[in-house]
Amino acid sequence: MQFTYDEFCGENNLEIKDEVYNYLIKARRHKIDDEIYFRNLKDENLYLYKIVLIDKKRAVLNLLNTEKKILVNNKKLHVGWCVIDPKTVEKYIASLNEMGVDKISFIYSDYSQKNFKINIEKLEKILINSSCQCGRSDIIKLDIYKNLDEFISKNKNVYFLDFSTTLIDEKKDEIKTIVIGCEGGFSKNERDKFYEDFIVGFNSNLILRSETAVLSVCSKIIL
Repeated sequence: MQFTYDEFCGENNLEIKDEVYNYLIKARRHKIDDEIYFRNLKDENLYLYKIVLIDKKRAVLNLLNTEKKILVNNKKLHVGWCVIDPKTVEKYIASLNEMGVDKISFIYSDYSQKNFKINIEKLEKILINSSCQCGRSDIIKLDIYKNLDEFISKNKNVYFLDFSTTLIDEKKDEIKTIVIGCEGGFSKNERDKFYEDFIVGFNSNLILRSETAVLSVCSKIIL
């Protein structure tokens, strides 16, 4: 872990308990006078604390130092991900966070199964753990759109991943926002809304799963 997350860190005195206590004291076996880095992922600061007290169910730490330390990707990418099985999203979203994706908007497209429900709170917990491991000073921002029309109306210069002779490598420096389809891709009604100059594809004849496409797109554009 590059740091430990605690929403209350930043105060002169920090009390830890429950999951954080179990991890730091029981699992990592930290002791009195050990120094530990924390972030609250709300500001850009890295907080250094020292353990001054350990009880059976809690520990108290004193703040030693506060350092403004921003660690994010220079390339900002907003992904519109048409809704797929939430279990699949949960499996791969940490990798997208590590790559440095700035924002993911989940879109209920024509081919998305409407019974799939995106649990933002659960995803944020996964993202927090991911940032603790990779050192990122924030997490991916998440929101939900009821359809593709709503997403297009609220975002500018939206690119779409689809079958195209224009390869994503040719446009990667221009792409700030891109939509990835769900299983089955996009409907004819949705494709009719695309501008030809904003459609990009891969140099491949194979059909990718949605999660494979998202990982591939993000790695090409960001890394």
